[in-house]
Amino acid sequence: MNSSTARQTPHRVGFVSLGCPKATVDSEHILTQLRAEGYDIVPRYEDADLVVVNTCGFIDAAIEESLEAIGEALDENGKVIVTGCLGAKGDIVKQSHPDVLAVTGPHATNEVMQAIHQYLPAKHDPFIDLVPPQGVRLTPRHYAYLKISEGCNHRCTFCIIPSLRGDLVSRPVNDVLVEAERLAAAGVKELLVVSQDTSAYGVDVKYKTEFYNGMPVKTRMTELCQALSQFGIWVRLHYVYPYPHVNEIIPLMAEGKILPYLDIPFQHASAKILKAMKRPASSENTLQRINQWREICPDITIRSTFIAGFPGETEEDFEQLLDFLDAAQLDRVGCFAYSDVDGAKANELAGAVPEEVKQERVARFMEKQAGISANKLKKNIGKRRDVIIDAIDTAENMIIARTSSDAPDIDGLVYIEMPDNNNYQVGDIIQVKITDTDEYDMWATK
Repeated sequence: MNSSTARQTPHRVGFVSLGCPKATVDSEHILTQLRAEGYDIVPRYEDADLVVVNTCGFIDAAIEESLEAIGEALDENGKVIVTGCLGAKGDIVKQSHPDVLAVTGPHATNEVMQAIHQYLPAKHDPFIDLVPPQGVRLTPRHYAYLKISEGCNHRCTFCIIPSLRGDLVSRPVNDVLVEAERLAAAGVKELLVVSQDTSAYGVDVKYKTEFYNGMPVKTRMTELCQALSQFGIWVRLHYVYPYPHVNEIIPLMAEGKILPYLDIPFQHASAKILKAMKRPASSENTLQRINQWREICPDITIRSTFIAGFPGETEEDFEQLLDFLDAAQLDRVGCFAYSDVDGAKANELAGAVPEEVKQERVARFMEKQAGISANKLKKNIGKRRDVIIDAIDTAENMIIARTSSDAPDIDGLVYIEMPDNNNYQVGDIIQVKITDTDEYDMWATK
């Protein structure tokens, strides 16, 4: 067996565990994960590539013991990651030992592993590592979906997600950020944040604060968006429920930290129908908020979806929806005819709308929105826009791309005449000049 196929020597980690039984369990979890990832655990400082110290901070004597253990590890080894209760007590560790590599709080296996990965990356072993660091993905290399939670706490009458997937369960914010970091390192240029209810992220864990790269981050949409902005790639939000705190992320869009794009399914505009759907808000409040968002971030793109033909929807209700479209001037819109779903409460509602009426209303809705979209896109003619390349069609001599206003698969495209000696690749973000538009797509030159 030659050197290129020989098995690699695993990295070695030393471990010091202090404190109560709960801290011991935390240590066991970390040690288990280390072994699962192929790290060796060694008993002597001189044999270790780095050392983890799990501390106690309950009483003064425990604090002193922990600080001494950290100092000893630094003297004997030099590379130390600190976790445990003392790590949650402000800057005590950093003030006493500024040379430690990272500090986390207790019950923080994921944060500790992230720090270890940063300073002592697990070695690739072709005999046991069958999955790349960024995981197996079904999307093109340049963009990826980043799921932040599962399930939903709402009980919309047309939806059965809670019965299929349960109530909201938010992913630990450190897990989300570590995945985002790996995706960015693997060449992803655009993250599409998805869930059943993105704006509810962290509600189930009371917005718990965790550590990522030694920094505290709340399990909350606003703080997550701020943290995601550090990777220097496009971040696009989908499935945002119209909670009041959605207003907090609009300044982040205006500052260029995340894309000025908000996918927020309003579903309808009639107060009667929204109540029957068990959806929040009214069209008047929604219009007011949209105007506020646009004042803060004039470049914001608002995408939404609506349902036509919901049980009990009258012609008057539908006309209210069309009036809302005129007033809201949304940028990207989809409309679906209501259909019964097994197990949905809406099936029990009176006033079923005939199928032909549903389809006629969807057609009227989309005709109105097509005119709105055409007028809005026309304003781009003559402007320069950043676009991300999705495909290069050499047969048609065309580059196919999207602006920040367009999500893959559901929004419009930009068709760019391929320049001479084209050196662009899929995933490149380039600037183009818009020359023509229709209802949904645009054309441009370099």
